[in-house]
Amino acid sequence: MLEGKLHDRLEQSYEDMIKVRRYLHQHPELSFKEVQTVKYIVNFYNKLGIEVHENIGKGGVVARIKGVKPGKTIALRADFDALPIQEENDVPYKSLVPGVMHACGHDGHTATLLILAKVLNELKDELTGEYIMIHQHAEELAPGGAKPMIEDGCLQGVDAIFGTHLWAPTPTGTIQYRKGAFMAAADLFEINIQGRGGHGAQPHTTKDAVAIGAQLVTNLQHLVSRKVNPINPAVVTIGSFHSGNAFNIIADTAVLQGTVRTFDEKTRDLIEAEIERIVKGTCIAADCTYEYQFHRGYPAVVNHDFETDVVIDSAKSVNGVEHIEESEPNMIGEDFAYYLQHVKGAFFFTGAKPEHIDQAYPHHHPKFDINEKAMLIAAKTLGTAAIRYQEK
Repeated sequence: MLEGKLHDRLEQSYEDMIKVRRYLHQHPELSFKEVQTVKYIVNFYNKLGIEVHENIGKGGVVARIKGVKPGKTIALRADFDALPIQEENDVPYKSLVPGVMHACGHDGHTATLLILAKVLNELKDELTGEYIMIHQHAEELAPGGAKPMIEDGCLQGVDAIFGTHLWAPTPTGTIQYRKGAFMAAADLFEINIQGRGGHGAQPHTTKDAVAIGAQLVTNLQHLVSRKVNPINPAVVTIGSFHSGNAFNIIADTAVLQGTVRTFDEKTRDLIEAEIERIVKGTCIAADCTYEYQFHRGYPAVVNHDFETDVVIDSAKSVNGVEHIEESEPNMIGEDFAYYLQHVKGAFFFTGAKPEHIDQAYPHHHPKFDINEKAMLIAAKTLGTAAIRYQEK
């Protein structure tokens, strides 16, 4: 049986998968600056004689594996950028690049897809259809790499796409799925308040930007609770507030930055407009001026039902998968969303909690790490889903 051969060969290649992951972990590169990583991926495919194309969307890599029998075209995606974080793990494969670290598992995603591609290529004489390996740059930094890769044709002729995220908070052996809205749209806003500064002992002669900003933070907290339909999840967070530079001077300016997370486009539109209405009203009351900018980031990840069922069904056949569960919606953003706007597909979490610890360090933490066994589970699940989709 083809699936059995796939699983067996992946297990035989597990040590290679670890080597690839650890090499990439030691040599991380930031979003839109992934030069050596691209060379590594391209060389990997060239050595195997697999058709590969680089600089897709000004940074991505696409490889193609054709089976002997005609069929559907299935895309599988992995991202490969790192984060501006100084690693604090004491491991043999610790990052060799100061201030840069794979703190989100993208090294594992890339290793998973590369070894899966190697095995699929070994089995191509038994495969039906075509398999597109999308190695995407710059997932961590908007506007991201998915959109330009799509515009450059990486999804041309693709019937369905599957992807996974190695997820450290979830126990290894668990596959988490969700039909419909799975991960949130992630937007950024910035508010610049222009007041009038002055002496700290003479507040009546000023328009205190600190006080105005503080009032604005308070007012914005009512937006979700009183303007958004409670059945539509939403988050409005002020993450940055900068104003003033001395204890006895009333500041004339304040800059606030925040993020909005939503699943529903109407809710997204509502919040964008309501933030400005609140800012305008607060500033009118304080007799000051403002500038407001709302930058739309990644849209929501919305899985398709049938493709999600294929993932669920495939995971049941994978040795090492002990639990399959429906996930709650997640407010973290992911530009896999763009692929799902163009073709049908599904994105899921593969549990990757390290062994022998009570609680994993969160993604984007200096001590983040994964259980490498999760890569093998991810590869088996992705490969099985791609093969079964041909049969469906």
